[in-house]
Amino acid sequence: MKEAKQALTPRWGAKKFLLLIGSIVVVVAVALTFYVSGGAKERQNTQGTSTFKVEQGPLAISVAQSGTIQSLDQVVIKNEVEGRTTILYLVREGTRVNKGDLLIELDASRLNDDMVDQQIRMINAEAAYIRARENLEVVRNQAQSETERAELDAQFAAEDLKKYVDGDFPKDLMSAEARITINREELRRAEEKLEWSRVLFEEKYISQTELQADELAAQRAQLDLDLALAELKLLQDFTYRRKLDELRSQENQTAMALERVRRKATADVIQTEAELRARESEFQREQGRVVKLEQQIAKTRIYAPNDGLVVYATSTQANFRGNAEPLAEGQEIRERQELIYLPAPGSVKAEIKVHESNLEKVRVGMPVRITVNALPGRVFQGRVTNIAPLPDAVSVWLNPDLKVYNTDIHIEGDAEGLRTGMSCRAEIMVAEYPEALYVPVQAVTRIDGMPTVYVRQGANFGPRQVEVGLDNNRMVHVLGGLEVGEAVLLTPPLESTRGRVTGQNGARAAHPQRGGRG
Repeated sequence: MKEAKQALTPRWGAKKFLLLIGSIVVVVAVALTFYVSGGAKERQNTQGTSTFKVEQGPLAISVAQSGTIQSLDQVVIKNEVEGRTTILYLVREGTRVNKGDLLIELDASRLNDDMVDQQIRMINAEAAYIRARENLEVVRNQAQSETERAELDAQFAAEDLKKYVDGDFPKDLMSAEARITINREELRRAEEKLEWSRVLFEEKYISQTELQADELAAQRAQLDLDLALAELKLLQDFTYRRKLDELRSQENQTAMALERVRRKATADVIQTEAELRARESEFQREQGRVVKLEQQIAKTRIYAPNDGLVVYATSTQANFRGNAEPLAEGQEIRERQELIYLPAPGSVKAEIKVHESNLEKVRVGMPVRITVNALPGRVFQGRVTNIAPLPDAVSVWLNPDLKVYNTDIHIEGDAEGLRTGMSCRAEIMVAEYPEALYVPVQAVTRIDGMPTVYVRQGANFGPRQVEVGLDNNRMVHVLGGLEVGEAVLLTPPLESTRGRVTGQNGARAAHPQRGGRG
């Protein structure tokens, strides 16, 4: 019996394998048959597919975006302390403050240390400035004294030259000539006396000694005359020229010395004045740094410039990297960082970001309906007041493919209950038509670049080109090509959907012509 079961087992396994193969073949055949018949039915018979009958009635074209309520006029409190600093005290958000109330106190310990060092540098700079100022007076006085002495030397040298030429030399010349005249007269007398002495000696009236005395006197007179003549020649040929050259050279040397003294005095004064200006500039710079540090220390205590409600900047917007860490004591903040908003009571606005696909629909002055999450059931009216010319930089940085434009909406009428930072939703009313033909946006596709819908034609649907206007991301305004009550296919055939265009907030069959006809 056991052997019979072992013989039957392989045959039973083969049957199971054949049955499995047969089942797979049947399933594949059925699937192919269903695909072929189903594809033909999709192209030829669309009974059972979703359709929409063209309707006519009121149609509102609007652009809806979420945003934030902001004060139309608010004071922005920023950190004006250079570098990074820490918050020591922070007023509680939502507090109503009066002008002059303390809002924020920052850590000033580093600035106080810097102030001590800077005051020391300023005192040293002031001492150097005073020393340079007094030194300038000393240099000026010394320069004046040396200049006056050099001028006096030059004056004396010129006077000595004139004195010698016009006084000393003529006097010496006259004296030499006078001596010659006297010596000649003495020589004449001595010679006459010698002649008489010789006559008297021959006649034995005088002695030999007396004759020799007269001869010696005549010789002495001759020598004195020769000496006087030699002195005159020396005076005229050598002494005068040498003295004249010496005095002229002295005059030139004193004149050049005077020029040197004047130039040196000028240079010394200019250099000392430059040093004084440098010391003065350095002192003023150090003094300015002290003043700046005093201002920086004063800015560590931030007071309310006017009455208002305290709103933290971090509560209304995230920073550039999307970090929404709330403002708190002990937090380190950077220079120029926005800290607190003090919105002025009264008028408010809504800030939204409009996607680039809706940008050309929106115009300044368009009416807007605003709803606020915190105030359900209330609808506020407003108008578009400003559209940014360039995309929002933060959004571009976070997502380069996302281009949105900051748009301001002024809220008109009663704005009671609205506070800065509240979330809102703004619906910009682009156009309103009391009677318009419209179909869902997903019913419109593009074939060869032309807006097209599939309209019921008996049991089937056929393509028909239409003219469309604006859409509100749900319904598109049909300007021509359809009639009221005609059934259009909501899901165009697969081969035609390659040309479909999708909008920002959902399917969008046809991109309306920019600023298209309404």
